[in-house]
Amino acid sequence: MADLDGFAATWTPRMLSILRIVAALLFIEHGTSKLFGFPHNPSFDHLPPLLWVAGILEFGGGILVLLGLFTRPVAFLLSGEMAVAYFMAHFPRAFLPLQNGGGPAVLFCFVFLFLAVAGGGAWSLDALRGGTRRTT
Repeated sequence: MADLDGFAATWTPRMLSILRIVAALLFIEHGTSKLFGFPHNPSFDHLPPLLWVAGILEFGGGILVLLGLFTRPVAFLLSGEMAVAYFMAHFPRAFLPLQNGGGPAVLFCFVFLFLAVAGGGAWSLDALRGGTRRTT
């Protein structure tokens, strides 16, 4: 059991970083789709101003989360953005996320909320600049 505890203590901050990096890469894709049309999504061909703001948050905030720079405040902001996106765009269509297409927004919301509390992990610029590599 001690070996499993040691393994978990070593790999938990690293896996936190991997979760952060993968979530950020997927999130950046939403921002580039809105701002640059890549990958192309026909529903983003004519963006209202609010979706431009969302695209900027998704692209810029996604890059900061990817790098693990200012992870906690940026992730908190992005979590709020996803909550607003869910209740403005998805919830009015149907009650359940499976029915209204809001599953990714809910998942991003809670992953970012977790990162806002847990931080960027061992492999982040936050850890390099602030000495937050502690695993406890």
